[in-house]
Amino acid sequence: MGLPCDWQITKQKISQRGQYLLETGQWSDCKFIVGQEPHQQVLEGHKVFLAMSSPVFEAMFYGGMAEKNDPIPIRDVQPEAFKALLEYIYTDRVDLGSFELACELCYCAKKYMLPFLVEECTKFLWSDLSPKKACRAYEFAKLFEEPVLMEKCLQIICTRTLDVLKESSWEEVELGTLITVLEQNDLQISSEIELFNAVERWAKAECARKTLDPADSKSLRSVIGNSLTKIRFLTLTPQEFAEGPGRSPLLTQPEAFAILMNISSSDSKKTMPEGFSTSTQGRYNMMHLKSKFVVPDWPGFPTKHLSNFEDMYPKCTTPYKVDNPYYSFNFPTTSMARSALMTSPDELDRRSSSIRGGPSSLVTVQRSVQDGNAPHSMNSSAVFDRDGVKYYCTRDVVTELDCVNTSVLDCSVTFTVDKNICVLGVQVPTQMQSSLSSMTHQGNLYQSDSSYTEVLYAHLLDSDGSRLTYTHFTTKVSSGTLVEITFNRPVYIQKNKVYRVGVVFNKVGRYPMGICSESMNCDTALFTFKVGKEDNNVRDGLIRSIVFTYH
Repeated sequence: MGLPCDWQITKQKISQRGQYLLETGQWSDCKFIVGQEPHQQVLEGHKVFLAMSSPVFEAMFYGGMAEKNDPIPIRDVQPEAFKALLEYIYTDRVDLGSFELACELCYCAKKYMLPFLVEECTKFLWSDLSPKKACRAYEFAKLFEEPVLMEKCLQIICTRTLDVLKESSWEEVELGTLITVLEQNDLQISSEIELFNAVERWAKAECARKTLDPADSKSLRSVIGNSLTKIRFLTLTPQEFAEGPGRSPLLTQPEAFAILMNISSSDSKKTMPEGFSTSTQGRYNMMHLKSKFVVPDWPGFPTKHLSNFEDMYPKCTTPYKVDNPYYSFNFPTTSMARSALMTSPDELDRRSSSIRGGPSSLVTVQRSVQDGNAPHSMNSSAVFDRDGVKYYCTRDVVTELDCVNTSVLDCSVTFTVDKNICVLGVQVPTQMQSSLSSMTHQGNLYQSDSSYTEVLYAHLLDSDGSRLTYTHFTTKVSSGTLVEITFNRPVYIQKNKVYRVGVVFNKVGRYPMGICSESMNCDTALFTFKVGKEDNNVRDGLIRSIVFTYH
């Protein structure tokens, strides 16, 4: 039975006609293969519909480097999210049935530059926030630089802390989120015992994920970073501490004894363990004060407002610390101030140098190429930060090449290490500056300042192809640099076992490829890279560095 020939006259609105074309595939002139095997789906579309809604689709179909693949692979988006994207484009309707779909669709909308759909997704996330979802939404907002959503999530975390900590979803949060919660002065708790128990519960869950012994003290301490230094043990009574944290495997006997001595006597000659909090003040409930706080202008800060606030609460801090040549202090921020901080280049540099590069999905930009240092000179580089040492095993480029990405550029490489390490992420090169200037002339796709918005997906697989961790990456970058992509969660790598790291580039442009060395020494670890049958020995050169620690 054929399609009705007079369907147009029965559809009153263009959204109804668009829905018909989307459902039937009539006159479709492009196809997409969406998702990862074995869950891939083939979806049909109409180039003109897609191009009139998205400048990315316009460049894909009608730009100077139009897409030639059929079907077009879209590996970094789930099929359900891409279907929802198409429905919005064809009908102006969006059905956000779940929190997870809203997150996936928001990523998809950002990738294809549909700002009104992004707004719809974030509105849904705001309306659907609850203690169960607050931490997950915070991590999403942090990854995709949505400061207003971050602010709202933190408000829920601070005002309904006990509900947040009791949820099973608490055990799945990233370490960076856990530390952010512990750094808040404004928490709805009755005792620091509740925070300590939440840390211990999370640590046991993390050990189970890493196949470590959750009853072993060293294993527990290895996964929690500097979390214990955020707990205000001195606000507890001797009995509370002795019956609770004092018995926990998270603390060593010398640490427990030193803390108990300091709780029992303010004049104790036994000093607190190094780095541990010496605060005797409980968590304050100061949301009303924060909402009334006058946000200082940037860069001329009206210090009288700050001093007035600190006169009332001299110990009030938040994770957002501002550094500039004239001021160095902590202050409670509103969404407007946080938005300015997140988009400031100086703030990006500050966060790049201070973030551990572990579970947080935030990304940093390496300045090595801009500073005149060739990438291969970084093969034994290390960055010292507040939580330890982060190493970069950067591969030597034996033969330099380049390649034009016309749609999706997929690269991967297998590797082994002769030491047990913890992989935090990878580094990849940004586009070549010459391609940006030429493409500005051809399609007006990029600005003349040699910067553009990079869109990547990266994952780490084991030898069986099971995904261990991943991340979606989108931010404005400069050409001719190395971009550091931090995975959603660090992964414990066992020595001499085979792993595969892959990156999918989604931005049209020319990238510096190359054939890289098959083995590299970094500090005391020997990495061996192997290009398998499924790899391309030129494309695999796009994965320049493995970022890791020994923790």
